[in-house]
Amino acid sequence: MARKKVKTVDLDRENDIAPGLVARTKKRLVVGTGRSHPALAAAVTQELGTELVPTEYRTFASGEILTRFEVSIRGCDFFLIQTFGPPVNEWLMETLIMLDAAKRASAKRITVVAPYYPYSRQDKKGRGREPISARLVADLWKTAGADRVMSVDLHAAQIQGFFDGPVDHLFAKPVLLEYFERTLSEHDRTHLTVVSPDTGRVRVADTWSDSLGAPLAIIHKRRDPKVANQVTVNEIVGQVDGRVCLLVDDMIDTGGTIVKAAEALKKNGAQKVIVAATHAIFSDPAAEKLQSEAIDEVVVTDTIPIPPEKQFPTLTILPIAPLLARAIHEVFEDGSVTSMFDGAA
Repeated sequence: MARKKVKTVDLDRENDIAPGLVARTKKRLVVGTGRSHPALAAAVTQELGTELVPTEYRTFASGEILTRFEVSIRGCDFFLIQTFGPPVNEWLMETLIMLDAAKRASAKRITVVAPYYPYSRQDKKGRGREPISARLVADLWKTAGADRVMSVDLHAAQIQGFFDGPVDHLFAKPVLLEYFERTLSEHDRTHLTVVSPDTGRVRVADTWSDSLGAPLAIIHKRRDPKVANQVTVNEIVGQVDGRVCLLVDDMIDTGGTIVKAAEALKKNGAQKVIVAATHAIFSDPAAEKLQSEAIDEVVVTDTIPIPPEKQFPTLTILPIAPLLARAIHEVFEDGSVTSMFDGAA
């Protein structure tokens, strides 16, 4: 039986090309998802012009999880979309199981697309005998089979260094910024002040200040390391009297920090307080707190699913799927994710 002719490449020292064989197989992008945010995964695949890989999910009576891809993903560039709202530990375990399944199904490259990175606030040791759980998550993903990680607005940039492989750190700022440029009135634009809710977010708030051409104010707060979700606002650095204040943060959990910051701004003469955040965790009683008279509007993205009972009249939810789809396309095509953010990513 005659062998099929195989296309070859000759040695070309001048152009640094090694000799070898050329595969007939073509590169193939496949997108899968866990059960944490199916609406977001469906929106991403719609933006990409494809559909999700059919997957079987089971949670047994014992609580154990099984996932199985119903079609072959051998040799594909596999992107697993899973975000980490509650119940975070169940979604984390499901992600590890799906990564193991994809690795054993011979996917060529596996990327975890985690719009919200779990345990991101545990990125360092604040006291003795504490874990660095953000690093542990990265180790678990790597061991389970992930080659690459993609996430949006990491709580701390150093988390990129926890994963032993490429990390695409995306920013929701362009999505949020486009909304404010479209909706802020001329009066609001001329009286706008960007506010950092604490000293840890000053660098991010400063980039917002540059983009909007607005001055910057900073709220100095203290947090008791032994008491979770308890914040004391001490003072405001910057002019907020008679201003429209745009509070920018990466996440809203219980809402304590944001509400106290908004109350302090209004107490110091702010005309209006608008909150912009990427991740709406909204742990109870955040939805109730955020309807405070001190806050005029809350603008977030849908990196985490927000159930109807946690939505309220002054809440605006912006879609993050177009940003994720573009980044996935750039990675698949060996393009530049950095170019999406003017070289900042």
